[in-house]
Amino acid sequence: MTPDRLAPYARLPHAYRHRDVLHSTVDAFGRAHWLIAGERHGRPRADPYDAVVVTLEDGRRHETHLSALRPRFPLFDALPDGGFVVADARRRARGEHVQVFDALGRPSWSFAVGDAVEHLLADETGDLWVAHFDEGVCGDDELSHPGLRRWSSTGEPVWRYEPVPGAGEIIDCYALNVAERAVWACPYTDFPLLEIRGDRVVRVRRNPVAGARGLAVRGDRVVFFGGYGDERDRIADCRLTDTTVEVAAEGRLARPDGGALGRRRVVGRGARLYVQEEPSQEWTVLDLAAPDTA
Repeated sequence: MTPDRLAPYARLPHAYRHRDVLHSTVDAFGRAHWLIAGERHGRPRADPYDAVVVTLEDGRRHETHLSALRPRFPLFDALPDGGFVVADARRRARGEHVQVFDALGRPSWSFAVGDAVEHLLADETGDLWVAHFDEGVCGDDELSHPGLRRWSSTGEPVWRYEPVPGAGEIIDCYALNVAERAVWACPYTDFPLLEIRGDRVVRVRRNPVAGARGLAVRGDRVVFFGGYGDERDRIADCRLTDTTVEVAAEGRLARPDGGALGRRRVVGRGARLYVQEEPSQEWTVLDLAAPDTA
């Protein structure tokens, strides 16, 4: 079977490639960002520490210097006003582990969203969609127990998942896609596809695709990426009905040069699935709106 290939999207400029990438993402507006350690070699040893965000937008490079960061295991995203949110995946001693910085890189405020953060994605309004893995959902931090929550960028709770007919509790939110008009989630254990619009789950679909770590959605089409064991590079091209996900075709996703993918992370934004392999210097993309993926 001929593998489906990713397309090149954004590459970290050469001047930064000797620095350690603490985290990287593609935001709601398609801008690629890298959170780079302030030290010239290795990960930060001090707490707090300094870092720089390198942003690529339409081929242009921009730097934002951040100071007094505290996260040991940082996740971050960009906000619509030019600022950034940086969170520690693990919440220590019930402290505030999310920091918000303004467009000049100055600390604005901090708050908590719960332990064991799996996904942190800001939407186009600046609200934060935070999903958790099992150590948080099943742990003693009550903020993590819903498995998926929406927060304002100032730390106010906006929405939380509650079990609905056809979908029980979220134990681990494997895949999350935050788009302009909808948020899509695919949680363990039964992997239902949840479609969230506004502040409520509006639709639950039975889904036969287990273990996917990323998804992209366009109209009545959804593509899942990943799986268990030998299916880690699988893509499942599916169609949506009112109540189900129907698999139309399966294949394997590959690098732009056709090579097999290594260890990677994914970000889902509407019709686009962004994929980044270690050492986190380049983003590639699967775009359902591109002519060759129709």
